[in-house]
Amino acid sequence: MRVGETTILDLLCERAGMQGDEPAVTFLDYDQSWDGVAETLTFAQLYRRTSDVARNLQRCASAGDRAVILAPQGLDYIVGFFGAMHAGLIAVPLSVPLGGVSDERVNSVLGDAAPTVVLTTSAAADPVAEHVPAESGISIMVMDSSSPASSPPSRPTEDHTGTAYLQYTSGSTRRPAGVMMSHRNLLANFEQLMSGYFAHYGNVIPPGGTIVSWLPFYHDMGLYLGVLAPVLAGARAVVMSPVAFLQRPARWMQLLATHPLTYTAAPNFAFELAARKTSDDDLAGLDFSDVLAIVTGSERVHPATLGRFTKRFAPFDLREEVVRPSYGLAEATVYVTTSAADKPPVIVRFDAEKLTLGEARGCDDESGTPLVRYEMPYSPVVRIADPDTCAERPAGTVGEIWVHGDNVAAGYWGRAREGDPTFGATLVEASPGTPEGPWLRTGDLGFEFDGGLFVVGRIKDLLIVYGRNHSPDDIEATIQEITHGRCAAIAVADGPAEKLVVIAEMRRRGESDEEIVAKLDSISREVSAAIFATHSVAVADLVLVPPGSIPVTTSGKVRRAACVEQYRRAQFARLDA
Repeated sequence: MRVGETTILDLLCERAGMQGDEPAVTFLDYDQSWDGVAETLTFAQLYRRTSDVARNLQRCASAGDRAVILAPQGLDYIVGFFGAMHAGLIAVPLSVPLGGVSDERVNSVLGDAAPTVVLTTSAAADPVAEHVPAESGISIMVMDSSSPASSPPSRPTEDHTGTAYLQYTSGSTRRPAGVMMSHRNLLANFEQLMSGYFAHYGNVIPPGGTIVSWLPFYHDMGLYLGVLAPVLAGARAVVMSPVAFLQRPARWMQLLATHPLTYTAAPNFAFELAARKTSDDDLAGLDFSDVLAIVTGSERVHPATLGRFTKRFAPFDLREEVVRPSYGLAEATVYVTTSAADKPPVIVRFDAEKLTLGEARGCDDESGTPLVRYEMPYSPVVRIADPDTCAERPAGTVGEIWVHGDNVAAGYWGRAREGDPTFGATLVEASPGTPEGPWLRTGDLGFEFDGGLFVVGRIKDLLIVYGRNHSPDDIEATIQEITHGRCAAIAVADGPAEKLVVIAEMRRRGESDEEIVAKLDSISREVSAAIFATHSVAVADLVLVPPGSIPVTTSGKVRRAACVEQYRRAQFARLDA
């Protein structure tokens, strides 16, 4: 079968026939035991359980209906996702709603996707029922209480370019939107991703390779790594829940070291946690020389974090070159590009003053803005465009990152592509050999420099302080070097202009109130001085808050707009109050 004519369900069926007895996914349940209780599905078992769910779904839903998966991280979630697609439904991965309170994201997605059925488990049935009342007309299917189907499901005719599942965005800058993903998008992006990470292994995960993940299945990178990749690659995945990782980050590192030829991914904050929270006792006897790739993406990659991570684990044979900074987004399935293979990540410093004016000029000054270099990929095609005129920008100038390729989704659910500025854009004054369209407008600022791609940050997050542009990611990177915690740089109205406000999470440390106050004052002065020295902007207000105070998305991204609103309403519990 050619990739353009293949679906992931075809591959699952093929794996069940040819690799039926091989483990597909192992879930480690750390709720049952501190050391984790393992439960495994072989490819044959995964296909059989998927077929059971599909047959039961066909009794209560029709082809093209949406099926939302509202289940805890685990094997049932994976079975429900594939079962929905196998039944001809459009799968919608989502997080389990919070019990007893309103879950804004869940309610938003349920309203937008308008599902016919919700798939859950007995452990989550009560909170799901609170968010899906009987009068809604939505059926609730409890997968682990359903009887096995007596006959195989009918296999709907599959449209390789039609919608297979909806990947809802994180909602960091707006309400979550459902990206319509097709089998063609998924298979194309898999080929692109494999060539980026495993070119020296023939563009495949080598035999015996192991995928390791704790990322939530409802997030694009977590869905790919823990649910889709085992079937796409025919490789075993060992997964756990995000809570299990947060309870003890050392678990992630231990899984990487104790399984053969491991491949994993995580956002920047996870690398900080792993480096800080993994003790020498946790690492006793471990060896990371067998690790193939540790991908860092989903949020801005901070060079200082990469340095701390590799330094922490280098004594245990972790090679710098296996850490792979990457750039991608849900609208492009998940992956766009990564760093150069077989080389440590390349960090280039740029004149911060020029960068705020839209010009990329390299510098050797330590005060310059450090950015990670990514490869300019052959597939998908990436170009830099003026966000206002849509004209292609020359190398060395900042503009919007545009992406073209078969991995780009058809659009957002319920929104006409023709009227949506994100998809189907046309590039004006394109360079020779560059297609005019259709292009995906990523909403990210970046530039090409010396043959590489550099990402600055989200256009919508750009801070305009007293008439000058500043990247909040750059300012936050400066703050984190001092506080080592989550922070947010926001612009707040100050008369006709805007002022810079910084929110930083800190722990109260000190034996007396006087010691605590002195420590907070010292940190405030250090942060303000560093921001002014590095970014030439004064901090109008520095708000120190307890850990967990800054609002984030389900994938851990800071919700800066929500931070602005909380600040305006004086809703932050200030440690310096």
